[in-house]
Amino acid sequence: MAHYVVGDVQGCFKELEALLKKIKFNQEIDQLIFAGDLVNRGKDSHKVLEFCINNKKSVTGVLGNHDFYLLYLIEHQKKDKSLKKVLESKNIKDYQAWLKKLPLFIEIKIKESNQTFWISHAGLPFIWNINDAKKFSKEVQQALKNDSFKLLKNIWGDTPKKWNNNLKGYKRLRTIINYFTRMRYLGKDGSLKLDLKSKNAKKGYIHWFKQTKKYLNEKQNIIFGHWASINGNTNIDNIIGLDTGCVWGNKLTAIRLEDKKIFQIKKQ
Repeated sequence: MAHYVVGDVQGCFKELEALLKKIKFNQEIDQLIFAGDLVNRGKDSHKVLEFCINNKKSVTGVLGNHDFYLLYLIEHQKKDKSLKKVLESKNIKDYQAWLKKLPLFIEIKIKESNQTFWISHAGLPFIWNINDAKKFSKEVQQALKNDSFKLLKNIWGDTPKKWNNNLKGYKRLRTIINYFTRMRYLGKDGSLKLDLKSKNAKKGYIHWFKQTKKYLNEKQNIIFGHWASINGNTNIDNIIGLDTGCVWGNKLTAIRLEDKKIFQIKKQ
């Protein structure tokens, strides 16, 4: 049995198929975990979701910002050209149900190597500990289960910019989602700089992982997607980026957790 984590697919199903063939993925014994943003921009988001619902026992993932966007479109009956085939699919309710059950944070422990892997779409801010991350992920999952229509209407926006344990309601949930799915740069106080997307930092802000790394030991690892412009490069052995910009013409990337081996497929 092996665990594979795949970076942002964003509807690039042909490349996903090729990558699964390269890693010799066996849905009977292996586990596949998506690092978020399964859909949007690419032409075959519906095929990616079809693969997921047909392999529920061996496939899971964390929600990314584009996955939240699709859920919003479904719940509020909106249209989007990029996601037209998904929104018009006869299986749309199955896609919706599967996505709504996904967390924002996953922990996987590999016994053989005594390594722990934490997976979220954008990463983990240094201002949260692991128990915080688990708790906050569950809060959003519960809201998606009980109040998805209102939640998905109220999660959009860049504020509050800084986490506060006293936040309540949709402000609290929006901030949790922004850290888990949109974070790139953080200030020294942990504040989000969501309008800064390039690989070059701006004065007063640094890459989130440069702050988080000091809190990890050699047996702890973070895997994330989301940030195509850095092409997966963090220069930190145990913080691994998997978004290598497949939808932009670059590569689709996976990592096998048992030995941290990287697999890649070029855009076809």
